[in-house]
Amino acid sequence: MARILLLAGDFVEDYEVMVPFQALQAMGHTVDAVCPDKSEGETIKTAIHDFDGAQTYSEKPGHLFVLNATFDEIDVDDYDALVVPGGRAPEYLRLNKEVLKIVRHFFEGNKPMGVICHGVQILAAAVSLKGRRISAYPACAPEVRLAGGEFVELEVDAAITCGKLATAPAWPAHPEWLRQFAALLD
Repeated sequence: MARILLLAGDFVEDYEVMVPFQALQAMGHTVDAVCPDKSEGETIKTAIHDFDGAQTYSEKPGHLFVLNATFDEIDVDDYDALVVPGGRAPEYLRLNKEVLKIVRHFFEGNKPMGVICHGVQILAAAVSLKGRRISAYPACAPEVRLAGGEFVELEVDAAITCGKLATAPAWPAHPEWLRQFAALLD
């Protein structure tokens, strides 16, 4: 079984942090959820993004999510894979040099990565996506392209794997995205 690092922050999309965290544990993997400047036992606020007929997603308050590891104490060499959920957290997490260093470690080390929705903002800030086929929330398409990647427009419940990277547009893709990510862990 794999040891997985999950990068999160305040206003991460509720389902995109909770579902992978629990589902991957249910599969037998160890998942450590961390946030810069936070310690094990502290909480982050989540946001629920829904698709209810507006021109973009709507946002509602989510739950408090309890972190089970301390960001400053992790050693990325101890982890086999990385999960980067979406929501609004990626827009500020991508400004953290340590977060970018962690993403580079997994990307350049060709370790499995599961990135969903706006999580691709961190990926695009950390590495060149040249030669990669990537999906994300459609509003992130310009960032994927600017980072050299090919943005793949998928149905909201679909996912795509390119190399060791499984990506998807949003939380309705969880069944397919988690299936593809789990295959990378084997």
